[in-house]
Amino acid sequence: MTDYDYIIIGAGAAGCAVAARLSERPDLNVLILEAGGPDSQQEIHIPAAFPHLFKTPFDWDYMTVPQPGLNGRQEFNPRGKVLGGSSSINAMIFMRGNPNDYNRWAEMGNKGWSYRELLPYFRKLQHQERGESEHHGVGGPINTANLRDPNPLSNAFVEAATQAGYAHNDDFNDGDQTGFGLYQVTQKNGMRCSAAVGYLHPALQRDNLTAITQAHVTELLIENERCVGVAYLKDGETHQVRASREVILSGGSINSPQVLMLSGIGAAAQLQQHGIPVKVDLPGVGQNLQDHIFVPIAYHCTQPVSLTDATSPEQGARFQNEQMGMLTSNIGEAGGFIDLGIDGSPEIQFHFGPGWFIHHGAGNPDGHGYTLLPGVVRPKSVGSVTLASANPLDKALVDPNYYGDPDDMEIMKKSVEAAFGIAKQDAFAPFRGDQYLPGPEVRTPEALENFIRDYTMTIYHPVGTCKMGNDEMAVVDSSLKVRGVAGLRVADASIMPIIINGNSNIPTMVIGEKCADMILQELA
Repeated sequence: MTDYDYIIIGAGAAGCAVAARLSERPDLNVLILEAGGPDSQQEIHIPAAFPHLFKTPFDWDYMTVPQPGLNGRQEFNPRGKVLGGSSSINAMIFMRGNPNDYNRWAEMGNKGWSYRELLPYFRKLQHQERGESEHHGVGGPINTANLRDPNPLSNAFVEAATQAGYAHNDDFNDGDQTGFGLYQVTQKNGMRCSAAVGYLHPALQRDNLTAITQAHVTELLIENERCVGVAYLKDGETHQVRASREVILSGGSINSPQVLMLSGIGAAAQLQQHGIPVKVDLPGVGQNLQDHIFVPIAYHCTQPVSLTDATSPEQGARFQNEQMGMLTSNIGEAGGFIDLGIDGSPEIQFHFGPGWFIHHGAGNPDGHGYTLLPGVVRPKSVGSVTLASANPLDKALVDPNYYGDPDDMEIMKKSVEAAFGIAKQDAFAPFRGDQYLPGPEVRTPEALENFIRDYTMTIYHPVGTCKMGNDEMAVVDSSLKVRGVAGLRVADASIMPIIINGNSNIPTMVIGEKCADMILQELA
């Protein structure tokens, strides 16, 4: 059995950051395990191709349990199963969330997690092509760029939002989120800059970092209340590796609680139900699941400018020869935030797609169109991740409890109303064809609510299932150490006690950065 100083489970946004930073110390021997394969597939690196990665071997391909709030539908929840994790299959929006969100974490007793204390990590991970400032860093592993070739429909959306009375915002990451603009993206030279591209591949040049792919972790090895290693399946065989210092679990908000529960760490009653011996009775494992949701307001486009033509030979040639054209699009090119004045952070976030984006692309009609995607980013609904069985190869049961809190539906209705207000502005006049969604049959408030339930999608930001804190439902403390087990931390979006009101990729990398820094400080 091979020994390492540190073993990291999951090569996603946080895991890649932890691996890269720990391996900067040449005296530390680091292993990272990833259930998926390498990120060598071309579609991973072509920005506009990411929906083609859904329901492939690069995706865990989760479906929720039937959701009463979605009229009984099961909702598709893609999660990256590849080096880079979900940062290899996401829409690449560079977003931090609102400073107030992190300050709330700190006010809950999570020392060191205020926005002021996290800003150095946000700056450290970044190479902002616009240059260094108080809010932005340069020289970091994650390239932050303006869209190389924004679609005319995206520019029309931003203009329409200002015509509707909203402020223009050309930097959503300087502390003030409100307003509308084009998003910055985690791209370099028109290609995806994932956690694997930015952090992991350069770090793998070091002799003291090992990555094993197709390694499906089945159990944490716990002896005398200490995590001493990991068991994993690869090529049909079980392997074990030991960690002399620590194991860092970075599997994400679905897989991390599943691994803990399979290892006997979780709510005793649930573990016993599946015949799993209880090592630590931690009732919060898998609870506190929070997610962002949006709904498509879609129109036919009267000009052939939408992303429908992104796969044409002409666009392929532009991408190959110039790294320009539609294939550089992240699909969610523009957006913005609306603050309803409830608690200091905007409650509504818009994404705008200069193409169809209905049921994650699986429900797109033919022809040219564009989609406004208003959504709820301060949800009150809370769900859970639970075990389906004690078999580590069975998918966990994901229940986000969408619209479980009726306030979320009220916010979504307000966001849809705002979308209609933007869509009717003069800026869209050269492009606006017939409204596709909601259809003409949606004429009453009841029909609109029904439409929302039928078409709501996740924005792919599940968080919170191994939450940080010091109450009885907390799974980790403010240093990300799992309560009741020595030598084990969790570092991924699952530790968020409250969901941040923006795209979760960059905050998850910051969690990895801070985890590694805390470990290295303890070694000093």
